[in-house]
Amino acid sequence: MKIHLIWVGKTKELFIHEGLQKYLKLLKPYADVAITEIREEKVKDVSRMLGKEGERIQDLRTPYLLLDEKGETFTSVEFARLIEKQGAAATFLLGGAYGVSEDVKARAKKKIRLSAMTFTHEMSRLIFLEQLYRAFTILQKRGYHH
Repeated sequence: MKIHLIWVGKTKELFIHEGLQKYLKLLKPYADVAITEIREEKVKDVSRMLGKEGERIQDLRTPYLLLDEKGETFTSVEFARLIEKQGAAATFLLGGAYGVSEDVKARAKKKIRLSAMTFTHEMSRLIFLEQLYRAFTILQKRGYHH
């Protein structure tokens, strides 16, 4: 399966970067994972910032599932089934520190809530990759998920 991850901004925290590398390596037997980093906008006006970042996201012209705090919640097993239903490929979008614009939200195929708790956008990347790995081990009955 091909998984395309799109996220806004670079991963700055070393421990998160190391964790991302760990899960990307663990995912290799299950999926070809590609990451596109959208350049983070540096302006004080949040609306303008989200608009500029949204334009960059829309320029990719790819359908995506959006991680959003108001999205649908899934157990790990339900998330695995969602991955399975995507077929040969899936694209996931993770916004920046302030999320994404309403236009970007409106264009999402589905909105997924990672948790009822709030995480930094960098931590969300790591948690999402762990859940993605967990989903594939569930589908392959590998025993990682108990």
